[in-house]
Amino acid sequence: MTSFVVDANVAFEFVNAPGAIERLKKHQALAPPLMWPEVRSALHVARWRGLLEEEDARSARSLLESGAFRERRHRHLGERTWSIADELGWAKTYDAEYLALADLLGVAVASFDQRVVRAAERIGVSVHTFA
Repeated sequence: MTSFVVDANVAFEFVNAPGAIERLKKHQALAPPLMWPEVRSALHVARWRGLLEEEDARSARSLLESGAFRERRHRHLGERTWSIADELGWAKTYDAEYLALADLLGVAVASFDQRVVRAAERIGVSVHTFA
């Protein structure tokens, strides 16, 4: 079983694409606690803007909470997140948290955000791709 850290944009796509969550069952999709509020917020914004119907947003939120993603913490997560944000010259630490968790756990990070992918490569964190 392959383990990797998913960021919020990957989780958002997986809970919104019909049947996509099934693809995760053969993997261990890990995430820091930050991922759930980020995805819930994105779902709420999409529904509020009329990009998602209420029923679709509820279904996606239910999938998010279904256990397909496993929450992981690490006692050095905050420290490593801060360090990565400094190293990359980022003012905000949100994206650095996903990279920090992957780095601390020694697993890849999965992101559809090319900025995060480039940053992972820059700091030596491998990138998981969906084939």
